[in-house]
Amino acid sequence: MHLLKTITELSHEFGTSEYVLGGGGNTSVKDAETLWVKPSGVTLIDLRPEDFVALDRAQVRRLFEAAAVEDAVKREVVAKETLLAARRPEGSSGRPSVEAPLHHIFPQRFVVHTHPALVNGLTCAQRGAEACARLFPDILWMPYCDPGYTLSREAERAIDEYTRRHGCPPSVLMIQNHGIFVAGDSPDDIRTDYRRLMETLRGEYRAAGLECDLPTTPPPNGETDRRMRGILREVLSKDVLQVQSCGPFSPPRGPLSPDHIVYARSFVHVGPVTAASVSDFRHRHGYAPRVFFTDDGVWSVGDNENEARLALMFARDGARVQYLTAAFGGPQYLSDRARAFIENWEVEHYRRRVALEGGRSTP
Repeated sequence: MHLLKTITELSHEFGTSEYVLGGGGNTSVKDAETLWVKPSGVTLIDLRPEDFVALDRAQVRRLFEAAAVEDAVKREVVAKETLLAARRPEGSSGRPSVEAPLHHIFPQRFVVHTHPALVNGLTCAQRGAEACARLFPDILWMPYCDPGYTLSREAERAIDEYTRRHGCPPSVLMIQNHGIFVAGDSPDDIRTDYRRLMETLRGEYRAAGLECDLPTTPPPNGETDRRMRGILREVLSKDVLQVQSCGPFSPPRGPLSPDHIVYARSFVHVGPVTAASVSDFRHRHGYAPRVFFTDDGVWSVGDNENEARLALMFARDGARVQYLTAAFGGPQYLSDRARAFIENWEVEHYRRRVALEGGRSTP
């Protein structure tokens, strides 16, 4: 099918590390009856036409017609079950992206949702909304809200209001501490909006005296690396523990987006690593650290190599986003309530597991 070939090509184009990391981001294409959306956890760069989940749009619409469930946990369970029930046999049997209802709302045929560090330097900044209004007056900005069903309901209201005021729907939705949705009726519409966004933001960072990426630093020397790996295996009491390392960079000081929480946890360990420091971290945060920052380098841990690699990748991305927020007033971290929702959300646990298993899991 031509539409699936086109959205697969767009997924690959915007599935590079400039736009998303790990299993983040999602894409879709639609006609009047069917929404084809990326399955949860599968990376954009690896998507094949047959991977897309076909959803009956009439059934997806029921999520917006039903009365909202007050309890957050029950609300997300209802949304998950409704989306699973909406699957058509001609699509894959994968679990549809939790943001499928938001893709359904956009009237445009194609939607590409990503989390570029250049964009999140704006969305995760204290003056992000103000800067967005100045730089992109045609873009719809939304304050942060819980991803999934809640975001879809809030976005529906925001898009309806934007359409009433402007006489047309938005082509770009920018969400605080999250990322962007770009919608268009053709692939070139998508490309044009992304090009405009990225070029404008690069100019803003240059004007603020900021580089667009973190500097590359030499990795810890062999002796330091071996010593730290031994300490981590000892203090974390793991029979099998994979460790990744890289040169030093400034740590993210709090949770900036859902993806950072999912893969690198909300907080990282900073300073010398000892049994006492890890115990104190567990006591304060309720979990063991996944990423460790010292003056000599940065180390990440995981049950397998992919988990450790992704944790280090997202920690660096968080540090990059935090650095870029200096152009717009400094970082705006997620609230404790928002952080706790992501840490305990079953959907994100599923997405992370699929990404760690290589992106080919089914419900």
